[in-house]
Amino acid sequence: QVQLVESGGGLVQAGGSLRLSCAASGSILSINVMDWYRQALGKERELVATITSGGSINIADSVKGRFTISRDDSKNTATLQMNSLKPEDTAVYYCHARVRTTVFRILDYWGQGTQVTVSS
Repeated sequence: QVQLVESGGGLVQAGGSLRLSCAASGSILSINVMDWYRQALGKERELVATITSGGSINIADSVKGRFTISRDDSKNTATLQMNSLKPEDTAVYYCHARVRTTVFRILDYWGQGTQVTVSS
């Protein structure tokens, strides 16, 4: 079993910054992909940023230039740095990881979510 624990959410004024962290623990051989998704009230969950084990990064157009993603494979963590936050960034942010738990098994895991609220 693998657990993902997010931290770093909170309330910030527009233009401010927050840093979200996701720590994976448990039966992990390797982590192929780590992502951040978000879901605003009444909207579908959307992909915000992705980083692969090879270091490839994709950032959603809506946050490009403001958000960055990084990972530390020695600690099985991923970080989402969010700058120049806007009220429309308000959402619950979820960490996702695609984890190789055995030689033959790759599974998807989700964190519990962390609330980010940006006031205008």
